[in-house]
Amino acid sequence: MPSRTRSLLTALALAAASPAAAQTSQDTQLWLNTTLFGTHGDFVYFAEVQPRFGNDIARLDQLILRPAVGWKLNDALTIYQGYARVENTPAGMPSFSEDRSFQQLSWEIGEFQKFKLSSRTRFEQRWESDGRDVGFRFREQLRASHPIFDEAWGLKAVGWSEVFVALNDTDWGARAGFDQIRTFVGLEIPLQEKSQGKSTVEVGYLNQTVNAPAARVEVNHILSLNLFVRY
Repeated sequence: MPSRTRSLLTALALAAASPAAAQTSQDTQLWLNTTLFGTHGDFVYFAEVQPRFGNDIARLDQLILRPAVGWKLNDALTIYQGYARVENTPAGMPSFSEDRSFQQLSWEIGEFQKFKLSSRTRFEQRWESDGRDVGFRFREQLRASHPIFDEAWGLKAVGWSEVFVALNDTDWGARAGFDQIRTFVGLEIPLQEKSQGKSTVEVGYLNQTVNAPAARVEVNHILSLNLFVRY
């Protein structure tokens, strides 16, 4: 192939690739979360309220209400059945709502060299107001924490990552395959002295990378503030 032809083909390939690279959008967001946990013997429950602010923290994009009830199988494993109501108000688009039923397995894996490991596996069934299909989604989170300074203080470094995989296509936009990944790094701060298993605040940076429609990628840089109240 003549060198001039090769150069022309290379230029055309780069021109075709550049729009795809430009499809990545980024936003700065603030996610707030309050979760109440309770236990009565082996019966457990939680309830979450999560407002999420986007568009450079200028407006409320999403509000999630998520209660669940569960049962402790043993000291390490707990199963839950829950429901989530999600109100979405994306900028420049019509508002829509989502209902989710979900099943969850929480596993306290153990402690290794002072690193406490746990996982959360969640299977969701999703209905959106602008479609008729049921979307199925799998989520897997792995979390690690480690004491900082004197362990008696209760202050911990925390990191976790959660992968979302859609299991089917829907008429409201879900596409089977990789959906998103969230990665968090921050601090867990006790609200009482020696608050093992008690109420805490978790604050840090959360990165959300979403496989959006129309071959777009959305990257959100999130200040995440979480209050966990345990009874």
